[in-house]
Amino acid sequence: MRIGLVAGEVSGDLLGAGLIEALAARVPGATFEGVGGERMRAAGMQCWHDADELAVMGLTEVLSHLPRLLKLRRSLVQRWKANPPDVFIGIDAPDFTLGLELKLRRIGIPTVHYVSPSVWAWREGRVKKIARACDRVLCLLPFEPAFYARHQVAADFVGHPLGEVIDSEHDIGAARDALGIDRQRPVLALLPGSRRGEITKLGRDFALAGVELRKQRPDLQVVVPLANSAGALAFQSIAEEVGLTDQVTTTIGNARVCMQAADVLVMASGTATLEGLLFGKPMVVGYRVAPSTYRLVKALGLMKIDYFSLPNLLTETPLVTELIQHDLTPDALVREVNDLFDNAARREAMRRAFAEVGKALRQDANELAADAVLATVGK
Repeated sequence: MRIGLVAGEVSGDLLGAGLIEALAARVPGATFEGVGGERMRAAGMQCWHDADELAVMGLTEVLSHLPRLLKLRRSLVQRWKANPPDVFIGIDAPDFTLGLELKLRRIGIPTVHYVSPSVWAWREGRVKKIARACDRVLCLLPFEPAFYARHQVAADFVGHPLGEVIDSEHDIGAARDALGIDRQRPVLALLPGSRRGEITKLGRDFALAGVELRKQRPDLQVVVPLANSAGALAFQSIAEEVGLTDQVTTTIGNARVCMQAADVLVMASGTATLEGLLFGKPMVVGYRVAPSTYRLVKALGLMKIDYFSLPNLLTETPLVTELIQHDLTPDALVREVNDLFDNAARREAMRRAFAEVGKALRQDANELAADAVLATVGK
């Protein structure tokens, strides 16, 4: 059995690796090919291109990369048209993968989309394209299949693989030892995102907040995990500019260790906020896109929900402060972080609510996703 996959970014690579391992265990001799990252390669996939090539954020930002992305998509269609796989799985990166799925399904290749786009939140009209492009959607969030049912799209809630590997019960002291920081002093983790564009847009505000919080709380330890060396260089330049370099511990590829070590998180909106939730960590979430993207979203009324961070979408009552666009300032971050450190009742409310969400998400996602893929092709 040949399985084609395309995954975008770090989170897609993680999901793809778990799915590949589950499918390989079910179908001995299965082969995997397409676009993926380090984890998918390690799981046995032949990667023709790297997942990082799809890491483009925002509506207007994608325009400068459009010729390259369209060329990549055309080459994948041609390759799989000449030698069709038994099934194609697009993992996240919907602006790229949905168009690819549509073309592949038209030539008779069964298609599965893993990770529902946030069509219930904004650009709801995309569900029509999803219905044409996908034989099945694999949903990570429990409320999503009901949305698809209203639009006659086959969808399964498989839970979230992160729920299987992240436990709110963890050794904070050991995590601090691993980072080489003091076990007894408080810790703030700044997570400005895995993409260079996110770091450019968020890093300065996060860093300035770190400087001010260190002034107000001299015993505070600040840790900053970056996804790769390019991100580390981008943040280091910002840290040097604002004077944070002597007051921060930066590390590459240790985001979860930093979350475990921390008392409070300041995070870019995205999958990492779900990891923070599963660790039970109080957090502040911020995000910023290009001004032109933001104006377009507001003008066209593309946002359909009141909150954008995953913790607030999953808990019964929104508990996490969200700072978006012009509301994201160092002063606002400092205010919110100080309140989280000082307000024990608020921290405990977050931990309790996050624990309930964690229980709901732990569904053995890799196995359920593999079941759904094989059911799609009648295996």
